[in-house]
Amino acid sequence: MNWEEGKVGEEDEGKGKGKGKGKGKGEREREGTETSCQGTLSPDTPYQRPPPLTKGGLWKPGNKVQDEAAENGARHAEKMAKKKAVRDRIQAGRTIERGLLIVHTGKGKGKSTAAFGMVLRALGHGMKVGIVQFVKGRRETGERTVLARFPDLVELHAHGEGFTWETQNRERDIAAARESWTVAQRLIADPAVALVVLDELNVVLRYGYLSLAEILPILLARPAATHVIITGRNADPALLDAADLATEMTQIKHPFRDGVKAQAGIEF
Repeated sequence: MNWEEGKVGEEDEGKGKGKGKGKGKGEREREGTETSCQGTLSPDTPYQRPPPLTKGGLWKPGNKVQDEAAENGARHAEKMAKKKAVRDRIQAGRTIERGLLIVHTGKGKGKSTAAFGMVLRALGHGMKVGIVQFVKGRRETGERTVLARFPDLVELHAHGEGFTWETQNRERDIAAARESWTVAQRLIADPAVALVVLDELNVVLRYGYLSLAEILPILLARPAATHVIITGRNADPALLDAADLATEMTQIKHPFRDGVKAQAGIEF
C-alpha cells in the first residue's frame, strides 16, 4: 500500500469512528477550543472572547459591562434632571426685560469682534442696529462689507481716521471724536434703533478727546429698551460701575508677537 492509500484509509477510519460512537477528533478539537474561549481562562491566555451577544448586538442581561453602563446612565439622567430643575427655578425668577449697557474692555483680542457678533444676532431677530466707529476709519473691513447688505436695518458710521499714532494730530482726532459722538447721540435717542455699538469709545475717553461726564448722562437716559455696547481698552471705572454687563478680554497668546501680521477674516 502506498502513502496515498494509507492516508485515505486513515480518513475513512476517522469517519467510521465518528458514526455512532461520538464525534471525530477534529470536531472534538474544535469543540474544545470554543468551550475554552467561552469559559474561564487562565491568566496566561493572551486573548479572551467578549461575552456573547444577543440578536441586534446588545449585551445579554446580567453582563457586568452592560450593568455598569446602565447604572452610569441612570446616575447621569438623575443628575441632569436635578440640574434642569435648578435652572428652571432660576429662569422662572428672571422676568425683567430692558435695554443693557454693555462694556467690552481689556488687552485681549475680541472686544469689537464680540460686539459685531451681537450685531449679527440682533439682525437675525430683525432688530435695527446703529454702529459708530470712533477710531477704525481707514481700513475696509469684512464686517462693513457684510453689514452694507442690510441697509434697512443697519446704519454704520466710521468717522475715525485710524489709530492715534497714525493721525499724529490731536486736534483732528478730537474733531473726529466729536463728530462721531454727535451721530451716536442721535442713534441712542432713536427708540427704533434697538442696538447701538460705540466701537473704541473707551480709547477716545482714555485720551481725553471726549469726557465721560458728558457721555454718561446720555447713556443712562437712553430709551428703556435700547442696548448700547461700548468697546476698547482701559474702560473708565465709572463706566464699568454704570454698566449692566462688563467683560474683560485677557490676552494669553497673540500671533502678532511671533511676526504674524493682521489678516483678513481675523482682524478685519
